[in-house]
Amino acid sequence: MALRSRVPRPRVAAVFGGSFNPPHVAHQMVCLYVLETAPVDVVWMIPCWRHPFHKPLAPFDDRLAMCRLAAAPFGDRVAVDDVERTLGGEASRTLDTLRALRARHPDTDLRLVIGSDVLGETDKWYRWEEVAALAPPLVVPRGGYAGGFALPAVSSTEVRARIAAGGDGLPLVSRQIAAYIRQHGLYRS
Repeated sequence: MALRSRVPRPRVAAVFGGSFNPPHVAHQMVCLYVLETAPVDVVWMIPCWRHPFHKPLAPFDDRLAMCRLAAAPFGDRVAVDDVERTLGGEASRTLDTLRALRARHPDTDLRLVIGSDVLGETDKWYRWEEVAALAPPLVVPRGGYAGGFALPAVSSTEVRARIAAGGDGLPLVSRQIAAYIRQHGLYRS
């Protein structure tokens, strides 16, 4: 009987970027969906350093800490990376982030997590063809789009509005993130 040499397959990381301002339960559901349906080993949550369209954001360190709270239930299957802090700059560009991740992790195959609602807007992305070549998209279906299903209709904008109105963000954010927001006085008018 001949022995076959087994070459280990490269690790595959799903890159899930966003403003995460704040991260909410639908973000956590996207992580679970990707882990359970795509051939990936890990999801990397990457909060943007600066919003590409200059929307106001909570401080980066607070969004990073809240992403860590959102990732905690997944153990080592979801990691939070602050690569965009290292890159700095006026705006976060996906291509720059992916290049930096490729340099840090040359033996890892990258896949970019995007919603099906974004597919029609890739012409607005900076050098989309290079982005897609470096990290082929993993498309998460969205309700109202082809092949989509409905994740809960949750948005960070709605979370911030509820908190500004005196609420705590529950049940749109986890208890841990609601406590962090309260403790740090985030999103109050």
